[in-house]
Amino acid sequence: MTEHPSAAGAAQPDLPAGVTRELSHLDRAGNFQMVDVGDKPISVRSAVATGVIRMHQETFNLIRDNGLKKGDVIPVARLAGMQAAKRTAELVPLCHPLPLSGIEVLVTLDEALPGCRVEGLVRTTAQTGVEMEALTAVSVALLAIYDMAKAVDRTMVISDVVLREKRGGTKGDFISSP
Repeated sequence: MTEHPSAAGAAQPDLPAGVTRELSHLDRAGNFQMVDVGDKPISVRSAVATGVIRMHQETFNLIRDNGLKKGDVIPVARLAGMQAAKRTAELVPLCHPLPLSGIEVLVTLDEALPGCRVEGLVRTTAQTGVEMEALTAVSVALLAIYDMAKAVDRTMVISDVVLREKRGGTKGDFISSP
């Protein structure tokens, strides 16, 4: 087994803000574990994630004009994102189930893409954060858009799903740089 450079005492470069070398979901033996957050304080926490889906102009026009056979894309995508945030612990194996106090999913048409921008904001008062719930909300909202429009455009591209910010908790706030 090859030793990792950090284990051999090699100098480690500085990491950008928001990046750590800790893998909290592994125990000392390298086995997966659900992190025990029982000793962490309960606090108000929130997270914002964003993503985009790009498509042909004709597909964009159909979504804008509510011309797809499956129905009005934007409210369906918003609802899909909200439902997904609530079910994140069922989808991501090591996530804690959380009592979510608020979920907002915004879908905005952007003719410059052409396509849609999705933003998810999730809030809780708990012992762990809601970053995964915000990312899941955005991802599933984008998938719902794809599903509703795939009959007319299978070349759509989902991209740029990122955590924009997280607030609260013992590690403090994180705001991504543009």
